[in-house]
Amino acid sequence: MPIYITLYNWTDQGIHNVKDAPARIRQTCQSAEAGGGRVLGVFLTMGQYDLVAISEVPDDETYAASLLAQGMMGNVRSTSLRAFSEEEFEGIVGRLP
Repeated sequence: MPIYITLYNWTDQGIHNVKDAPARIRQTCQSAEAGGGRVLGVFLTMGQYDLVAISEVPDDETYAASLLAQGMMGNVRSTSLRAFSEEEFEGIVGRLP
């Protein structure tokens, strides 16, 4: 299943409601499982991003819908990355001329 890394920053609303964030994270994890994926981890971070999540999601469309739903709540803005495992990376490199 494809792996995605999501980099989050709080919005003004999100930082104002930060005490509710753990419950929202649990809800997001449950929603991911209901959609056939799973959140491998969510981390509070220091630096340019406030949170980082790593998830497995069946496809790009499911992942995009999840990000849009999270964005609609108004608590975070996200940047997303598609990640490739070491095995996938070897396959990609193996296709090079």
